[in-house]
Amino acid sequence: MKKLLSALIILIPMLAVAQNAKTARPLFDKKTTGEIRMTLPSKNWNDALDSMRIYGEGMMVGTVLVDGNKYDNVGVRFRGNKSYQTGMKRNPFQIKLNHSRADQNHQGYTSLKLSSSLRDPSMVREVLFHEIAGKYMPSPQASYTKLYINDEYVGVFINLESVEGIFLDHHYGSYTNPFFKAGVDYKPEGLPTTCKQNIYGSLEYETDLDCYRNNFKMESDRGWADLQELSRILNNEPARIDQVLDVDRTLWMLALNNVMLNLSSYSGNNSINYYLYKDNNGHFQPVHWDLNLSYGSFKNTGYNASDPSKPPSDLELRDLQRLDPLLHANNLLKPLIYQLLQDPLNRKIYLSHIRQINDENFVGGDYERRAKELQAMILVPFNEDKNKIYSLDEFQRSLNETIGKKSKIPGIVELMSKRARFLKSHPELTALPSAISDISVQGRGKFENQRINTFRVMAKADRFPKKTFIYYRFNNRQAYTAMVMTEENSSDLPTGMKMYSANIEAPTEDAVLDYYILTENAGTVAFAPLNYFNKPFKVKLSDLNK
Repeated sequence: MKKLLSALIILIPMLAVAQNAKTARPLFDKKTTGEIRMTLPSKNWNDALDSMRIYGEGMMVGTVLVDGNKYDNVGVRFRGNKSYQTGMKRNPFQIKLNHSRADQNHQGYTSLKLSSSLRDPSMVREVLFHEIAGKYMPSPQASYTKLYINDEYVGVFINLESVEGIFLDHHYGSYTNPFFKAGVDYKPEGLPTTCKQNIYGSLEYETDLDCYRNNFKMESDRGWADLQELSRILNNEPARIDQVLDVDRTLWMLALNNVMLNLSSYSGNNSINYYLYKDNNGHFQPVHWDLNLSYGSFKNTGYNASDPSKPPSDLELRDLQRLDPLLHANNLLKPLIYQLLQDPLNRKIYLSHIRQINDENFVGGDYERRAKELQAMILVPFNEDKNKIYSLDEFQRSLNETIGKKSKIPGIVELMSKRARFLKSHPELTALPSAISDISVQGRGKFENQRINTFRVMAKADRFPKKTFIYYRFNNRQAYTAMVMTEENSSDLPTGMKMYSANIEAPTEDAVLDYYILTENAGTVAFAPLNYFNKPFKVKLSDLNK
């Protein structure tokens, strides 16, 4: 009996911990609205935070409750560039949980970023963009939370996963490598007079290393020379760019910007609002950021579409709906687009990405259904927000109608329904891709005694393929290696179909191969599997030897 009681005494606290862990709300839960309560020492906290935002980088120290979990001595400040406005309580926030205690975190996160959704009456632009982008490349998580400061309800905000420690480690296996954000809040003093002016984060090459401080904020302890080398290779030796840049993910970033009209980005006027992180394989990785102005809320591409000789102007709704998928492809001042798309294969891959994003998310209306679900979830907290910029009526009309006589923020459905049709029929996007079929990996024969130490991958492609590639790796922290597959002689295939093979040496007896296949024909490219970012083909050498 005593042993039983002792066991129960030990077990009950363990069950309580397990129950708490089980029921704790995940920070970025998409089905519920979170709650953050801040206690700040100043009654006029918004004026104090304005001063800190305008005159320096200091933080106000206070206490924060995140979904009921209390953290003391945290740092709080307003953040944002275009999304920050003086004199408003409903500004974007940065909450630094480890401001005073290095080990203080919430579910591993040491920093919280809240977006006010400025110029987004729908309140769904950022969440919807990140959800779609996450299908094709690493993208921060985004959800909703209600914010209270000194017991005053400030409003419902977008809770954004901060692009730092836990995000970088999860996606790239490290977080201390060279790391930059395009665009700066404060222009540094004492820059060389030879620096190019107003180039922002375009990655034009500068011979003076100090010039990069004018356009990028370094988020790491080192790396200016790495960033300069990236821009030098991009501009002067573009054939080598895949040695220092993840080209495919960059093409995804640019394709997502174009389809979803994210013009407060590299693809718009100022080449801002994206991160570059150098992974352990020596490749810079792009990451989207600040998406509240996507879906045409910011309308300036950096040139005048009607008359290129005139200063740039905001695009009208029809121009946004019909924005060229090859925007900036011939613009030398946008080398990340110009130089990458000079390569014929990269150009086909980029256009294929645009077609896939459009077909999977917009042509069938999936984005509209998701946008309505997101709005329904925050309807009540939005209506209760006394600091909201837009009325409940504007919120409810914002998917289907342009809001604001001056700002003219397009309704997301009003914009994307016609854009989806425009892209679907665009001449650059109508070429028929080859179908990749009969993909197999050769195993050991039934009566063979010798073990296989090579992955032999076979595939067929139709519609007169020119070339077929296999991209492979042996763990998810490696960069993919590209190999041209060998065309096999086969006289019994239908006209236009070819068979390909590739032999990939296994590094160990228990090797696991991740791979995907790309085939190129005269007009476009095709991938197998389509969702190769999240779910590449996978095969174990041990299974082939059974």
